[in-house]
Amino acid sequence: MLTDFFYTLRAAKLPVSVKEYLVLLEALQSNVVGPQSEACSIDDFYHLSRTVLVKDEKHFDKFDRAFSAYFKGVEMLADFTKDIPLEWLRKNLELNLSPEEKAKIEKMGWDELMETLKKRLEEQKGRHEGGNKWIGTGGRSPFGANGFNPQGIRIGQDKGRNKSAIKVWDQRAYKDYDDTQELGTRNIKVALRRLRKFAREGAQDELDLPDTIHSTAANAGWLDIKMVPERHNNVKVLLLMDVGGTMDEHIARVEELFSAAKAEFKHLEFYYFHNCVYDFMWKNNRRRFAEKFATIDILRKYNKDYKLIFIGDATMSPYEILQPGGSVEYNNEEAGAEWLQRLTHAFPKFAWINPEPQGVWQYRQSIAIVQQLMSQRMYPLTLKGLEDAMRLLSK
Repeated sequence: MLTDFFYTLRAAKLPVSVKEYLVLLEALQSNVVGPQSEACSIDDFYHLSRTVLVKDEKHFDKFDRAFSAYFKGVEMLADFTKDIPLEWLRKNLELNLSPEEKAKIEKMGWDELMETLKKRLEEQKGRHEGGNKWIGTGGRSPFGANGFNPQGIRIGQDKGRNKSAIKVWDQRAYKDYDDTQELGTRNIKVALRRLRKFAREGAQDELDLPDTIHSTAANAGWLDIKMVPERHNNVKVLLLMDVGGTMDEHIARVEELFSAAKAEFKHLEFYYFHNCVYDFMWKNNRRRFAEKFATIDILRKYNKDYKLIFIGDATMSPYEILQPGGSVEYNNEEAGAEWLQRLTHAFPKFAWINPEPQGVWQYRQSIAIVQQLMSQRMYPLTLKGLEDAMRLLSK
């Protein structure tokens, strides 16, 4: 049974080795998850197998999907990466039924639905439309698009119609921990943790067990308790965020990144700018002209120990970067490029996080200019991009 479970995890692209699998079997034989007289519950086995087999938190979601799929009774439900011919899903008609007609259609239970889908994938050889059995379109089948079933799996449909699907095949392209996808706050925290650096600070209120043991032994067995200060994250971050204009479409993701950064870094300072940094920045967008912070003062206030992180799409007219007076909002005396260079010289550890898809960077002249000013230290707002940026800043 567990051999198939192992292959299900591998099919779900989890980096699980044979050695880890053997450790799991050894743990089960040793009754790690419960007394020998009692059977291991599925929850116990879940926590044990995740602990043994998954070595990186970014794979937890992928493991959960594979585990749930396998123990629902369908061994290879994890094989949702299998291609379904687009011809099967071509939309020629969209089924519309009356409430009475809908009420007559019976729905399958979860196990039956999943087992039936597995059989259809094995048996089906061509396109079907308007039926009630095969994967197709415009019918009463629980599998496909643009039809109706009180409980089915939506496949190849751009959006919901009846809000009755219990699973959407197409959503498997959106994996929380995939290196190329947008991130949630929890996922961003995982990437930002690469930058954390701990040091012992404050009062001595934490037991130093190794030193206590050594001192007690040296003291002929008389207890000699040793204390040390608690360990705190002492990384200092200066976060400069582009806001407004073309950044409006990235608000949700930047908010997630900002929220995660505030949770992960004890010493975090932040300011806003628009398009490019000029002679002032601000902390409150509603009062950005009334409560200005001179950029030159920011340069003087924070020392070079701070890690400098820009967040912006770097999408603007090249004049806004290279030309005095190029700002879209006011007549700046010095070009934005001058201020960017001052900032990167003042803070040697710096990086630029760009929420724009990396595929469009080559078509934006302003992005190329900013990349050059950043010494090519521009990274996309993806899991891999954040990890690469944090790795650079931690050196």
